[in-house]
Amino acid sequence: MRNDVFEFDDQTYDTSLRRRHVPKMMFDLGVSLILLIPLVVVAAVLLILNPFLNQGPLIFLQKRMGQDCRAFTAIKFRTMLPETETHRGAFDALETDRISSLGWFLRKSRLDELPQILNVLHGEMSLIGPRPDAFDHAIVFLRQVPGYAQRHQMLPGISGYAQTEVGYVEGLDGIEEKVAADLYYLRHTTFWFDLWITWRTFCVVLGCRGS
Repeated sequence: MRNDVFEFDDQTYDTSLRRRHVPKMMFDLGVSLILLIPLVVVAAVLLILNPFLNQGPLIFLQKRMGQDCRAFTAIKFRTMLPETETHRGAFDALETDRISSLGWFLRKSRLDELPQILNVLHGEMSLIGPRPDAFDHAIVFLRQVPGYAQRHQMLPGISGYAQTEVGYVEGLDGIEEKVAADLYYLRHTTFWFDLWITWRTFCVVLGCRGS
């Protein structure tokens, strides 16, 4: 996928966003309130399992880049062994040796993302949209990846078109492919497209095909 395939007019994009803002906001709010119940259940189970399979804090907080390239704190269930500082560069491979046995299951099932419904309720994220990157990495991508800034014209999502159709990526080529998918989503964004991505996300979760 190439970024230059997905050039679009900013005015057309803004009109599309305004037209679907209310139904998207209502969808986010309604589904997130429903998901509070499984969030509490999963958190309770993890509190029991963590001391044996994933020693350390239950929650992982990370500074990420959100709408308009602003920083916010994303909330996740921790899947990796704690460390005092991050050494992974923007284009480095995932540190799989730090993922705990329980963390692998949480990542494959996407349950590690469930606490981000609190970000949705706080207005920092949407259920569907471009996935937010770690802020330090995003700064690098802004400088090196064409079109990367444009994907921040809307709220980031817990899931998105790039996540269901492209999956986890590494390296410059992978980031460019993800950005191309995000720009495609921004150009074709509709409430029904969001519902389709929600269904695709559900299939990924049931098949434990996360990363």
